[in-house]
Amino acid sequence: MATPIDNYCERTGPEFWSEPLNAATNLAFVAAGIWGLAQVHRHGTGLFAKVLCWWAIVIGVGSFIFHTTANSLTVWADVLPIVGFVFAYTIFNLRRFFRFGWTKATAIFVAFYVAAGLLTWLVPAWVAQATSGSTGYLPAFLAMFFFGGWLTLRKHPAGPYDLAAGAIFVVSVTFRAIDSHVCDALPIGTHFLWHSFNGLMLAVLLTAAAKFGHPEPKS
Repeated sequence: MATPIDNYCERTGPEFWSEPLNAATNLAFVAAGIWGLAQVHRHGTGLFAKVLCWWAIVIGVGSFIFHTTANSLTVWADVLPIVGFVFAYTIFNLRRFFRFGWTKATAIFVAFYVAAGLLTWLVPAWVAQATSGSTGYLPAFLAMFFFGGWLTLRKHPAGPYDLAAGAIFVVSVTFRAIDSHVCDALPIGTHFLWHSFNGLMLAVLLTAAAKFGHPEPKS
């Protein structure tokens, strides 16, 4: 589990500070979380939105741990917070934007991720390899465009934010996918831009949560 992992152009060895740009740009996630907390405080959106903001900060911390001490154990500090945020923000969409009850929200959540998981599984192995495993983020990509499009059709103001976040994600995942292909021309790689644009994406999503994610008033 402690065997070092060398997945990115920038890494020069197993030492702690061998991916300085990849490590430092995790501040983008922390900044997004702090921005979100300020927006939640400003709009009085409540606990669920605050949890999402702190979750973004945890993503930054987990990714920092992995990019400074990259091995088969710390990779989970990178992956699990991201997966958790994707699921939590989907539930936030369904409960706070769509205003679905728990039964309907859960059914849609399960159906969507079963379908998204199946589509991801059907992606040819050569595509996953060529994109440095970026196809694993297909469910998150689909979620932003599916729910963003649905909200937009319902004329909900959060819809364009989800779609904008999805568009930013297209840019960020492109930089993740090409990192291993540009090493000779660009030794620092492009993974740090994946972090940078994802920080912007999270800021957009958290802004939507803060502005439009108020709980239903108690009767």
